[in-house]
Amino acid sequence: MNNNSQILGIEGEKIAQKHLIKQGYKILETNWRFKKLEIDIICCKELVIVFVEVKARSSSIFGEPEVFVTPKKQRFLISAANQYLLENNIELESRFDVIAVVWHNNKSLLNQIEGAFYPAVL
Repeated sequence: MNNNSQILGIEGEKIAQKHLIKQGYKILETNWRFKKLEIDIICCKELVIVFVEVKARSSSIFGEPEVFVTPKKQRFLISAANQYLLENNIELESRFDVIAVVWHNNKSLLNQIEGAFYPAVL
């Protein structure tokens, strides 16, 4: 059984997918998993692979959803994305976006942050 937070997350991901498709992205994967890591949406547009983290909240009272993509979460996403690129032998440019969805007065407000973070160069 899904709790309210899981239902909110699922709805947020559906809204994000519809938004991306309208913007011309091709959805390649949803909820792609590597070990315990998960990437919400993997899509492509103009020869760029985009790894999308969706954050959905019922309000922004505790802060905008995108601020909850912590450095630790970013490292997990980068690790999973690297594995996806290796497994699929993809050598295209890639980018990490965050899509924040907040419900206000029974309407969803969406904010796509392109290039929200970048892998650190070692």
